[in-house]
Amino acid sequence: MHYETFRHMKKQLGQLDKWLETATAHFATLKVEPDQMLGFRLAPDQFSFVKQVQAACDTAKLAASRLTGKDAPAHPDTEQTVEELRARIRSVIAYLDGFSAADFAQSATRSVTTPRWEGKTMTGANYFLEHGQPNFFFHLTHAYAILRHNGVAIGKRDYLGSLSYDAPKS
Repeated sequence: MHYETFRHMKKQLGQLDKWLETATAHFATLKVEPDQMLGFRLAPDQFSFVKQVQAACDTAKLAASRLTGKDAPAHPDTEQTVEELRARIRSVIAYLDGFSAADFAQSATRSVTTPRWEGKTMTGANYFLEHGQPNFFFHLTHAYAILRHNGVAIGKRDYLGSLSYDAPKS
């Protein structure tokens, strides 16, 4: 179960990379420096765009790490350009490419904790369903909403990406 969801997270990070490509072109036509989008936010008390992307990337890689016991790559939050942000997304996609279904075989019963939980733990299944997956989509969706709010022409199909349709029945 977890492996398939991480394949989906990887796909969605690929969509995020495409949104940044579209956003860069959008702002270039407006003669606005595309890197300015990194500071955009929907509300004063919410993360900026760059932090939303960093959080989505971190959630995906750290959830995979915590559920499999494999070390996650370090990504200091130092991105100051769209290209640096896209490099981070691609790095996380490459990290997720390194997993197989077998890596997640014991993930549901693995004991998971985070530094912020101060000694509390959850089963891998509960961690993923209650924290990892919702947190990933929360930050991904906020990044999408920030771009839409700022006029970037992306829509639901851009969010979803390609779908895995079944072959037609004869």
